[in-house]
Amino acid sequence: MKIKTLLIVSAIGIALVTPESLHAQANPKPVKPDVGDVKDDAKEGGKKRPKFDVEKVKERLKAAFDKRKKKRGDAKKKGNKVGGKKGRKGGGAFGKLVRDDEKIKELRDAFKAAAKEQHEKVKGLHKQLKDASDEDKDGLREQLKGLRADWVESMKGNSEEVRTRLKEIREEFKNKRDDVIDANDDGGDDDPGE
Repeated sequence: MKIKTLLIVSAIGIALVTPESLHAQANPKPVKPDVGDVKDDAKEGGKKRPKFDVEKVKERLKAAFDKRKKKRGDAKKKGNKVGGKKGRKGGGAFGKLVRDDEKIKELRDAFKAAAKEQHEKVKGLHKQLKDASDEDKDGLREQLKGLRADWVESMKGNSEEVRTRLKEIREEFKNKRDDVIDANDDGGDDDPGE
């Protein structure tokens, strides 16, 4: 009895829904108007496309590139800024001391030379590794690992030397600053209230 009633109700539901679904159709796409010639549209009051001068655009691009190139050149001349926040009194002086220090320059040049030498060695081993047989490749890989370990140790040594020199510069700078403060001290009480 229940199945029979369920079938009758579903048949009535399908009969009522079907006519609505038959009438449901997708909306047709709107027809695009004929665009025609741009000049004709402009005359008739249609949208006018903006005209631009190719030469002006090229000049603006060239000026922008020149400006960027000049800024980059200026930044290279100035070097990296070492110091704290902008506007702090004497913020960039320490960076100049570091850049101009002879020992730091020597360490930097020595490190660049060692890096170039290391790069050439690794490049040569890679060429040998490319052409080597399977038995020789293991030995070459071990040599590369050894070169890498040596390079890491030399980098640590160089950075340690630079760090110690920076500490020395800080101490020198600190002593000079303390001397200036002592020279400006009048020898009186610091507390004006007494």
